[in-house]
Amino acid sequence: MIKVIAKNFAKEDKIDKILELAKELVETTVEKDDCIKYEMYQDEKNPNVLIMIEEWETIEDLNNHMSSEHFKRIVPQMNEYMDKKPEMSICKKMF
Repeated sequence: MIKVIAKNFAKEDKIDKILELAKELVETTVEKDDCIKYEMYQDEKNPNVLIMIEEWETIEDLNNHMSSEHFKRIVPQMNEYMDKKPEMSICKKMF
């Protein structure tokens, strides 16, 4: 089991645009990719921090997702509206 925690730092005036793109990414990923969970959250203390939490059966499933057309199309668009580069952790389940 693989978990991905991707912390994104949105430009304050671009949150709505990022959420619009993220919604498309989530819906398409859940429909087309072999994902278990794919959800976006907003930090309670800092609404400019958007966190994508993903769950995959294998690293290969994650790699396939990151190579998909929808990922390669949507993520660069989202990155245009970020204040800085995302922080991403890829974790394997231990227990």
